[in-house]
Amino acid sequence: MAGPGKCFLVTGPPGVGKTTLIMRVFETLKASNPNLKVQGFYTREIRQGSERVGFEVVTLDGRRGPLASTTISSPESLRWPNVGKYRVDIASFESLALPELQVREDTDLFIIDEVGKMEMYSSSFFPAVLKVLESNIPVLASVPIPKFGRDIPGVARLKNHPGATMSTLSTSNRDAVKDQIYSILVDLMRKQ
Repeated sequence: MAGPGKCFLVTGPPGVGKTTLIMRVFETLKASNPNLKVQGFYTREIRQGSERVGFEVVTLDGRRGPLASTTISSPESLRWPNVGKYRVDIASFESLALPELQVREDTDLFIIDEVGKMEMYSSSFFPAVLKVLESNIPVLASVPIPKFGRDIPGVARLKNHPGATMSTLSTSNRDAVKDQIYSILVDLMRKQ
């Protein structure tokens, strides 16, 4: 099991800046310690003009692929699961995200943005996240805010994990939360 306080979960309403916070923490850590070995991925909106038409998954070394889309229509995409108006490309997500969640001895930090409904359609994803948690390597992850007061089952398990600390972002606290997570992670890296 993860030691106390090694899994940092960030939640908040859509558009509050969860991904931005995670990427700023990552970039600041890398700037102060260029040899840091960080694995993981983040998700980014795909826009056409002002309209969001999907999401892509991006690894920390810059590889990218579709996660979900309203514009892809191929015979196979008709079989993909839907989340709202989006069709989720599980194969594309798994090919990028799962290798990033392989536990290696020299990894200093995992970044997982996000553990959400789209990602959970991959049956291999959550078991990989649990392996990461059990590795005792620090994790910085985002989770969606509960819809109608209920968490996705996997998200509830993460929140209840003994090593998990949860921060709910708002526009007024996000800079303070970023600084707090950054300083705790710097401390953890020194002790490893």
